[in-house]
Amino acid sequence: MEKYKDIERSIIKKYRKDIWSKFVKAVSEYELISENDNIMVCISGGKDSFLMAKCIQELKKHGKVKFDAHYVIMNPGYSDKNINLIKKNAEELNIPIEIFESNIFDVVKNIDKSPCYMCARMRRGYLYSKAKELGCNKISLGHHFDDVIETTLLSMFYGAEIKTMMPKLHSENFEGLELIRPLYLVKESDIISWKNHNELTFLNCACKFTENSMIDENASKRKEIKRIIRELKKINSNVDHNIFKSLDNVNLNCILGTKQNGLYKSFLNNYKTK
Repeated sequence: MEKYKDIERSIIKKYRKDIWSKFVKAVSEYELISENDNIMVCISGGKDSFLMAKCIQELKKHGKVKFDAHYVIMNPGYSDKNINLIKKNAEELNIPIEIFESNIFDVVKNIDKSPCYMCARMRRGYLYSKAKELGCNKISLGHHFDDVIETTLLSMFYGAEIKTMMPKLHSENFEGLELIRPLYLVKESDIISWKNHNELTFLNCACKFTENSMIDENASKRKEIKRIIRELKKINSNVDHNIFKSLDNVNLNCILGTKQNGLYKSFLNNYKTK
């Protein structure tokens, strides 16, 4: 039996509770996939995006909602070794990938300040354009539960605001395109467990900047946040879940101020003296 069938079975059977059910719950609860959607599934080469692709593939085969999916990999300038690993994994996982080229690494290598930020912006632009070319209305990204928690704390600690990574959002610059995150409720530890169980090896980080120790400050901040969460979980094992739940349970009666669509509103606006 081909290995990919065992991998698919592991998602549905062994990891049904920790991966498949949470994937399905996110898709349903946040209304991520609708009838006749045309989704561009973005695969970076890492464990998260490859698992996302397999989950979407399984949902397409066995789900009640009919939709189309394109499994796309953008090559920003990976080494031949890394590209070959991506192709090997796609073949082993039985995912029909399409690779398209960009020159992002060549452009960004000449930028001294915030290369990671510029790289991310350029990636989004290329991906949006490719989605439009394919006639897609949605772009699926592999961010998981831990990414959500880390982004929330980064915003609080370094951005002085409370905001998080949303399960879906409209593209600001490409009308008619939505970003969706189907692994929104799946924990990274369970993704790692799935990877190890199936003896899979994915790209960890194929960025040429990290290879040359030219890592962006934001990336080092995210590592620090990961460490802080690990320490907090030693005191309260549910701390990550509590942070997540608090974002869905905001008490506006006890908030100093809110901002929506760029407009700030203080609690004093509706405060009535007794």
